[in-house]
Amino acid sequence: MSDRPKVVITDFDYGDNDIEKAIIEAAGGRVVGLQAKSEEDLFEHAEDCFAMINQYARVGAKTIARMKKCKVIARYGVGVDIVDVKTATERRIMVTNVQDYCTDEVADHAISLWLTLVRKLLQFNESTHSGVWSWHAARPVYRLRGRVMGIVSLGKIGQAIAERARAFGVRIIAYDPYLDPAVAADIGVELVDKQTLVAQSNYILMQAPMTPETRHFLSDAEFAAMQPGAILVNTGRGPTVDNAALYRALTEGTLAGAGLDDPEEEPAKRAHWDPADNPIFTLPNVIVTPHTAYYSEESIEQARQTAASEVARVLRGERPKNLLNTDVLD
Repeated sequence: MSDRPKVVITDFDYGDNDIEKAIIEAAGGRVVGLQAKSEEDLFEHAEDCFAMINQYARVGAKTIARMKKCKVIARYGVGVDIVDVKTATERRIMVTNVQDYCTDEVADHAISLWLTLVRKLLQFNESTHSGVWSWHAARPVYRLRGRVMGIVSLGKIGQAIAERARAFGVRIIAYDPYLDPAVAADIGVELVDKQTLVAQSNYILMQAPMTPETRHFLSDAEFAAMQPGAILVNTGRGPTVDNAALYRALTEGTLAGAGLDDPEEEPAKRAHWDPADNPIFTLPNVIVTPHTAYYSEESIEQARQTAASEVARVLRGERPKNLLNTDVLD
């Protein structure tokens, strides 16, 4: 058995670990690639690993409790809701993420979903392919200019969405209790409370992270308070939208359509998945993409290089660049 520190990649859908191996092996480590679909799949490897890198697999308290040598847990993406950061911090294990790597991709994806739904492109395409050549096939379609877009979470990606949407003449409001109002004012966005955003927006674009306070941020009460015919796009975390309530709103006519990059229970995080598990997938006025908003060939490569480089820094005794729980260094 090699005495080189073991770096476990919990799961990946990139096809190989070549990028990670090149970076980590150059720093003195060795890579073990898994395809974990449950926390139990990690237990055996947790005991003697120096580091873990995870894509979809949850690294929770039960896994972290078994770690005897681990120094760092590195996420391939921005969000760390699938890492128990609190427990990791208590065990003096560093947690890192990948920052500023897919802002343009996610903003472009959000705008693409929005325009596809507003202009009803899927319905028109289906009708022409079936032999119907008529603008009546997907009525009604409304003008964008002068309508209201509400953005939930106005961080870097939310701001990039606002920048793109402004070109279409919509008035942009946003809900973000953690943002300095001056920042919003500088980009021409009015900050409002949640109730105002829900009530005034013709289009709601969700970019919220997953936290206890954002879980089911939109549910029955919020959908009931929305503008008739509103459109929802969620390129943030799936569980911020209550899918059962969303299904009711879409089938009862409250919402005209929805675009989701991540349903409430992401299929990639489940051992077995069938679209029949979620009735959202049966609706013609819903677009679901398989958590691809972040994706471009360039962003994938950047995420892999960054996550592996964070582990390599720790292997060399250096401080990671994207360290989230800085308390571990106190």
